[in-house]
Amino acid sequence: MPGGILSIQQSMPDLHTQILALLIILLTARVFAEVATRLRAPSVIGELFAGVLLGPSLLGWIQPSQAIQLLAEIGIILLLFEVGLETDAKRLIQAGRKAITVAMGGFVFPFALGFALCYWGFGLSLLVSLFVGGTLTATSIGITIRVLSDLKRHKSPEGQIVLGAAVLDDVMGVVLLALLYEFATGGGISFVNTGKVLVFIAIFFALAPLIAKLMSLVIRHFDAVTQTPGLIPTTIISLVLFFAWLAHWVGAPELLGGFAAGIALSRRFFFPFGAAFRTDEVFSERIEEQMKPIIHLFSPIFFVMVGLSLNLRDIDWGSGFIWTFSALLFVAAVAGKYAGVFAINEPWHARIAIGMAMIPRGEVGLIFAELGLESDIFSNEVYAGMVMVIALTTLLPPFVMKWYYGRYRERFDSR
Repeated sequence: MPGGILSIQQSMPDLHTQILALLIILLTARVFAEVATRLRAPSVIGELFAGVLLGPSLLGWIQPSQAIQLLAEIGIILLLFEVGLETDAKRLIQAGRKAITVAMGGFVFPFALGFALCYWGFGLSLLVSLFVGGTLTATSIGITIRVLSDLKRHKSPEGQIVLGAAVLDDVMGVVLLALLYEFATGGGISFVNTGKVLVFIAIFFALAPLIAKLMSLVIRHFDAVTQTPGLIPTTIISLVLFFAWLAHWVGAPELLGGFAAGIALSRRFFFPFGAAFRTDEVFSERIEEQMKPIIHLFSPIFFVMVGLSLNLRDIDWGSGFIWTFSALLFVAAVAGKYAGVFAINEPWHARIAIGMAMIPRGEVGLIFAELGLESDIFSNEVYAGMVMVIALTTLLPPFVMKWYYGRYRERFDSR
């Protein structure tokens, strides 16, 4: 029942409440991740369900707080650092053109379908239709990569395409979100400011790997002479957080800073000039070994947080509008992500898998939806419909991907 264990928070110091909440989150996430794994489902499903169970949708024991939100943000940044650390830069570059095609198709078509459906189909206002279309452009790179990692496919050719496309989707989504928010607050759309953000992001991605590589040389030097244990995790996390802050400062999502740091420290990263920046594989292996326990501690908090952010009690299940609106938007959300996939030269089974991996909206979609609600752009009915679509596109694809890869394992293993 709502309130549950944490209903006594008014009589407890806030610190004690947050400690108890974190304890419950970590243990529940671990238990349900283990259950999901034993049921042959990706562990992320168990962690997401743990958030739904603990949050306002079911038990109502834990409400998202700033402290838990911060830990969740650190979790997704570190998870993207791990992804970058395990990314083969050459294969990511080779997948670049295909990733751009998938990203552009998966951005433009869901936006257009969502906008058209709301504006002409349901007669909603221009601003509401724009926000709904913007919400459908989202791709939850954290959930997508976690599922591919659980399936051991994050290093595969289709995994590299998905990674590149999801990163581009995130960047374009942030720019679109900034434009829509500026439009919503009455300031009008400034193409000059948009151009500045794009330039800053381009400069960041051009310089970040070089800066990270230079800083890693300093860390490696001090690691060889220090007599105090723990230097690598301390300095590497500091480096990741610095790049996350720097990414936000230039107008990009923080998680892209974690990814940039990870890919620069990867064993498979290279510079097209000079042997002076050749990667030390032994040092990279030490970074991976010492960072993994920290990443595995923080990343489940993020996925629980996604579940906590969903409040299924807000949905009026008896409303005809909710069912029609949600069903049509769900179709648009799924179909739109396949638009770019069918334009690339890949085997059909790989194209279908890439499309599935691009569907989850997760935290990115929730950011759009919550901003629409807070700005009084979404009515309760529209918001409830969006929450339902985000929930379905977040929770269903991991199950389908698990089944699909199992069904066509031989075709994927032969690539």
